Amino acid sequence: MSRWRWIGGRAWGLRVRLLVAFVLLGLTTTAAVAGSGYVQARDVILRKAQDAAVDALVDQAGKLFPVRDLPPTQNELDGLAETLSTRDDSTVVLYQERRSALGPPPELLSPDLRQAVRGGRVVWQRVSYQGTPSLVIGTELMRTGPDGTPAASGLEIYRVHSLLAEERSIDQLAVWAWLTGGLSLVFAVLLASLAARGVLRPVRELGRAARRLGDGNLSSRLTIGGSDELADLARTFNHTAATLERYVGELRRMESDARRFVADVSHELRTPLAAMTAVTDVLDEEAAALPGDAGRAARLVSQETQNLTRLVDDLIEVSRFDSGTAALALDPVDVATAVTATLRARGWSDQVEAELPTGVTARLDPRRLDVIVANLVGNALRHGAPPVSVRLRTEPDWIVLEVADRGPGLDAEVLPHVFDRFYKADTARTRSTGSGLGLAIAWENARLHRDAERHGSLVAANQPAGGAVFTLRLPRWSADPTDEEGDR
Repeated sequence: MSRWRWIGGRAWGLRVRLLVAFVLLGLTTTAAVAGSGYVQARDVILRKAQDAAVDALVDQAGKLFPVRDLPPTQNELDGLAETLSTRDDSTVVLYQERRSALGPPPELLSPDLRQAVRGGRVVWQRVSYQGTPSLVIGTELMRTGPDGTPAASGLEIYRVHSLLAEERSIDQLAVWAWLTGGLSLVFAVLLASLAARGVLRPVRELGRAARRLGDGNLSSRLTIGGSDELADLARTFNHTAATLERYVGELRRMESDARRFVADVSHELRTPLAAMTAVTDVLDEEAAALPGDAGRAARLVSQETQNLTRLVDDLIEVSRFDSGTAALALDPVDVATAVTATLRARGWSDQVEAELPTGVTARLDPRRLDVIVANLVGNALRHGAPPVSVRLRTEPDWIVLEVADRGPGLDAEVLPHVFDRFYKADTARTRSTGSGLGLAIAWENARLHRDAERHGSLVAANQPAGGAVFTLRLPRWSADPTDEEGDR
C-alpha cells in the first residue's frame, strides 16, 4: 500500500506494473501486427481466388462460337449452361425471362448484378450459397452483328464459384495468427520477468540497505555495478550513508563526551557540596539569631545549597541511565504502604487525596517507586491546583497509579515534551526551583521496570474536567535486574 492497492500485500508493486506494461505492450503489438497481417493475407487470398474465377469464366465464354440465331431454344440454353459448368462450379444462362435448367436459383442473382451484366460489364458478388461462402460472377455472351462485328446477344451467364477452400485457408491463417499472438504474449511475459528482475534486484538491495540504515546500521552499503541510473543511485546512497555515518559518529562522540563531562563534574561536586551542606546546617541553626541581611543571606545560601545538591544528585542519576548502569533492587512491595510512606515522609499527607486499596503487592524497586511518586506529586502540588489525588488500581499483570490535579492542565505544545530533560513549560523563566529533570528521571525509572515482554510506562494527559493526570503503569512482577537492561 497505493497502489486499488493490495489486500494482503502490494498488488500494484513495481514488478506487477512492469509485467502489466510488458503484457499490454505485447498484446497491443501482437494484435496490431497479427490483425493487419491477417486482414492483408485474407484480402490477397480472396482477390486471387476472385480474379482466377473471373478470368476462367471470361476465357471459357470467349471460346464459344458467337451466337448467330436469336432467340435461342431451351436446348441451346441448357447446352450452353452445361458447357460452362465445371465439377466445382454451377453455371446458369438467362435470356430475357427464360433460363437454363442447370445452375443456381434466380433469387441468388440480385437486380443490381443483372443490371450491371446487361450493361456489358463483367461483375462479381460474394454471397452465401448452400451454407458456404461463394462468388457469383456474371457476364454477357457476345454474338456476331450484321456487319460481322461483336454485338450484345442478351444471353446472360452467371457462375457460382465456391470459396470454401479459401475460407479454410483463411481460418487456418486466423489460427496461426492467434497462436503467434499467444506465443508473443508468453515471450513478452518472459521478457518482462527478466527486465523486472534486472531492475528490481538493485531496487530491493537498496530497500534492504535503507532498512538496515534505518535500524541503526550506519555501515550499510550497496555494491555498485555498471554505469546506469541505478548505479548512480547506489553511489548516491553510499555517499549519503558515509556522510551520515561520519556525522552521527561525531555527534555520538560529542554526546558521550558531554555525558562523561556531566558525570565527572557531578561526582567532583559531591565532595565540596558535602562540606557546604555541613556548613549550611550550622547556618540554619544560627540564622534565626543573625541580624537582618545576614540572616536572610544565611537562609538563601542554605536553600541554594540544597537545590544544588538535588541537581547534582539528579545529574548523577541521569548519567547512570545514559551509561546503562542503572539497576533495579527488586523486592515484594505493598504498593499502598509504599506510596503512603512517600507522602508522609515529605509532609504531603494532608495535601493529597489518596485512594490506595490495601493488599496490592508487586515486585518493584521501592526506592525508584518513591522517586517516581515524589516527582509526580511534587510536580502536581507546585504547578497544579488542589485537590491533588493519588489513585491506585490493578490490572491482571499490572499496577496503575494515577496522580491528578485540578489546575489548568498541560498545553498541547507542552505534552510531547513534558518528559524531556531540562524542559520547562514556561520558557521565559530563566531561574526556577526545579531543574527540569524530575519528570525525565521518573519516566526512566518507570521504563526500567519491565516484565518478560514490556516496559513500564509513564504517560501525561489532561482530564476532561480539567487538570493534568500522570498515569504510571508498572508490571506486578518485574524481570530480574540482571536481565532487564538487555532490551534498553
